[in-house]
Amino acid sequence: MTQVQTLSGKEIVIGVTGSIAAVEVVKLIHELRRKGAMVQVVMSQAATGIIHPDALTYASARPVITRLSGMVEHVTSCGDRGNADLLLIAPCTANTIGKIAHGIDDTPVTTFATTALGSGIPVLVVPAMHHSMYRHPAVMENLKCLKEWGIGVVEPMIEEGKAKIAAVEAIVLWSERMILKQPLKGKRVLITSGPCREPVDDVRVLTTRSSGQMGRELTIHAFRLGADVTVVHRDVFPCVNNIRADTGQEMHTQVTGILSKRGAEIYISAAAISDFEPAKVHGKILSGKARSIELTPRPKLLDEVISKYKPVTVAFKLGWDSEEKARDLLNRGAVMVVCNTPDAMGSDRAIFVLQTKERSETINGTKEEAAIAIWNSLLALQQEHS
Repeated sequence: MTQVQTLSGKEIVIGVTGSIAAVEVVKLIHELRRKGAMVQVVMSQAATGIIHPDALTYASARPVITRLSGMVEHVTSCGDRGNADLLLIAPCTANTIGKIAHGIDDTPVTTFATTALGSGIPVLVVPAMHHSMYRHPAVMENLKCLKEWGIGVVEPMIEEGKAKIAAVEAIVLWSERMILKQPLKGKRVLITSGPCREPVDDVRVLTTRSSGQMGRELTIHAFRLGADVTVVHRDVFPCVNNIRADTGQEMHTQVTGILSKRGAEIYISAAAISDFEPAKVHGKILSGKARSIELTPRPKLLDEVISKYKPVTVAFKLGWDSEEKARDLLNRGAVMVVCNTPDAMGSDRAIFVLQTKERSETINGTKEEAAIAIWNSLLALQQEHS
């Protein structure tokens, strides 16, 4: 599936230091370039002993910097008039973290970091080391210092006694977040996503064909735009706060609990929340005979959210006549209703109609493209009303 090039025209300098996780950088470079970024690699001497510069030259399509020359590469890339949009240090060792925190620049990578910090270019570090090293009080204090300076830190995965480098997808998302304007910075966003599953008996459930892809794309893009994102669903998305919910009742309880305790400025109801639940759950229905299942209507979570908590609300309406029904949701308090037809469920592409009280916009594309369009439209709407 074609990706939206969110990093088109952006220049990213990747600083590679002497962690065994340097072998993962080829994949990272490829993914950043797929997103449209131009990548320049700079390596410490220790890193060149783990992965050969030629491999990263091939991946980035640019000569790798392994020593600074009279061309003052650190200044032309990360100086006051430099062309870099982000310095991404991945992997970043305990040694390099300590050097940056204390202003030491005795490797090409740390000299790039000193220059970027002095000129205000965003810096993102991705720690990777043994867990015992990561837990060292000095390393913890140095990371705290970097965060206080505004440096982004992509937390490692703690597995098998190691603080392993974060997944490529998470590093790319953090890179997008650091580079983009972050219009949602400081905003709490709550999203429901995917299908619910209502138990009929011990082995059977009632559910829908919803894949959760739209909720995922909305969640991911909210993170890119700087939001503090919580998603209630039965999946796990990277970089955000995931809250588990299987049934409509669980989703209702989780959403209202979050809104009661910490609130949210924006609520997007992208989940296919159950309209009905079985009146009685059987131990296991025996096969071979016709059965009738009584279904009980569930209360509408969306109505409670709008009337009681009053966040900026984006609703979804599914059906062949969904556009006609969207007006009712707008009159009840939703600021936007996204309309689509049942054939969109489980499909990568679909036609979406974004309706507000003032206008209607049609999006024919992937769910990633639709999610970006929804956020752009919502941001524009809020700016108009501010």
